[in-house]
Amino acid sequence: MVSAAGRLFAEWGYHGTSMRDLGRELGLLGSSLYAHVDSKQDLLVEVVEAGARLFEASAERALACDGASADRLRALISGHVDVVLDNPAVARTFLNEARTLDEGRRAAVTEMRDHYEAAFRATLERGAEDGSFREDVDPRTHSIFILSILNAVERWYSPHGEMSRRELVEELSRFALSALRPSGL
Repeated sequence: MVSAAGRLFAEWGYHGTSMRDLGRELGLLGSSLYAHVDSKQDLLVEVVEAGARLFEASAERALACDGASADRLRALISGHVDVVLDNPAVARTFLNEARTLDEGRRAAVTEMRDHYEAAFRATLERGAEDGSFREDVDPRTHSIFILSILNAVERWYSPHGEMSRRELVEELSRFALSALRPSGL
C-alpha cells in the first residue's frame, strides 16, 4: 500500500491523489483502505519518512568513507544520486510533497532533512578548515546550492540517455568541486 501511495504521490502529487485512486491502484474500494490506514496523511508520512531514512543512510555511508573532504563530498553526491535514481517515487515524494504534511508531522521530517543537510555542511566546513576547499566557503549556502542541483536530477536525468549514472556522478562532483576548490589548485 505504501509503495502504491508513493508512486501515485510522485506522479500526481499528494493533493492530486485520492483514496479512490489508491484503491483503484490496489484493486480495492477506496473506502476499504481505511481498514488498513487511518488517513491519506498517514500514508504520506510513511512514504516521506522512508525517503528521509534512505537519504540519511546514504549520508552515514559517505561520512564513514576514509579520505579527504573532496572524497566525502563525492560520496555524498553519489549516495544522493543513488537514492533518487533507485527509489524515484519515494525520493520525488520526499522532495516535493513533504511540505503538504500537517505541521507536527512536517516538523519531524524537517528535522530528518536538516540532519541530512548537516552532513553536507560538515563536509564543507572540514574542507574549508583543512584546505581542500576555499576558506570563504559558506557551508550552509554552498550545501543548499549542491543539494538543489542534486534534487533536480530526478526531473531531467534518464538512465536511458547519453550519460551513464557514473558519468552523471562524475560531472556533478566535478562541477561542485570546481566551485569549492581553492584558487591555484
